[in-house]
Amino acid sequence: MIAYRHRRRVLPRIASAFFVAQVIAACAHPALSAAQTTPARNDEGPAAPPRRSTAAIALVLPLASATYGRASLAVRDGFLAAATAANEQTLVIAHGDNDVESAFEQAREAGARVIVGPLVRDDVKAIAVMGVESPLVLALNQVDEGVTLPANMFALTLAVESDARQLARLARDSGARTAAVISVDTPLQRRFAAAFAETWMAQGGAAPISLHFDRSPDTLILLKRELARRPVDVALLAVDSADAVLVKPYVGTIATYAGSTVNDRQPRETLRELEDLRFVDIPWLANPDAREFARIAHPVLSSAPLDRLYALGIDAFRVAQLFADGRVDRIEFDGATGHLTLDATRQFMRESRALQFKGGLMVPAGSP
Repeated sequence: MIAYRHRRRVLPRIASAFFVAQVIAACAHPALSAAQTTPARNDEGPAAPPRRSTAAIALVLPLASATYGRASLAVRDGFLAAATAANEQTLVIAHGDNDVESAFEQAREAGARVIVGPLVRDDVKAIAVMGVESPLVLALNQVDEGVTLPANMFALTLAVESDARQLARLARDSGARTAAVISVDTPLQRRFAAAFAETWMAQGGAAPISLHFDRSPDTLILLKRELARRPVDVALLAVDSADAVLVKPYVGTIATYAGSTVNDRQPRETLRELEDLRFVDIPWLANPDAREFARIAHPVLSSAPLDRLYALGIDAFRVAQLFADGRVDRIEFDGATGHLTLDATRQFMRESRALQFKGGLMVPAGSP
């Protein structure tokens, strides 16, 4: 691992390439190991002096990992873009696939009061169970079920469960009473479907019908017949963008919902195939020209999953800044990844923007 200082950085444009499990898998690629400190600088004048010591906030990422390096670059760049806009200095420490503990030790030795990371789920678990004293930690992934966060550890994630729960509430608020969940058999989409079903029933909905999706014509025909035989008010698509385009015609006129995985920069002609599909996505993608993002660099990355990771880095910096200023409770704000609220379990609850496709465009849900 390497630590170095850099007086001013320009965000790279990452070459072609939600939820961290999804985006990390989508963005796996070798990356160089790098770590740095960034004193922020205004474009209109000379660099202003930082508000805190260079080691007050440390970002620990697997930048040296062949698997997670590319995803880490997007998080790092968003984090440093937010730090630059806030005129802050931060220390970035790179690590590989098996040395997150030593990277955390380096951050502690540097005097960091807040450590942001790890990014990878297994690394979060490793840090959570270490049982050693450390500064405040903002993990960027969730721990396994049954693993409790230590008192000094918080979590800010792009977990698919947040989107699923929000969609269940939106569907129930529309008056829907019955639902079908159409899902592919992958760990990510199984988690998404399960979170929707759990929240749907907690909100008073009947147990959803579970339907398996694959690309075979016979399966699609059977799916259409099953929906005709057992009509429902809403259908949830627990699939990615390509599969959503394929399955949507077989759902017919049923009100259809999906997570942000369906929004992956498809051409307008393709989006017309998803007419009226309701979904949720982060403000950074839903409204990139919003005034609150005006001072933050907005590079054109190669995919929507990378954009979401970049936005995660932006919000991670903002939370770390609050932690470094002594704010560790009652945190709530509108961020790049959604409306964030810190709950009693020390995890940030996230609510995205409700959207739909109309005429091949992404528009706010409910638009005529």
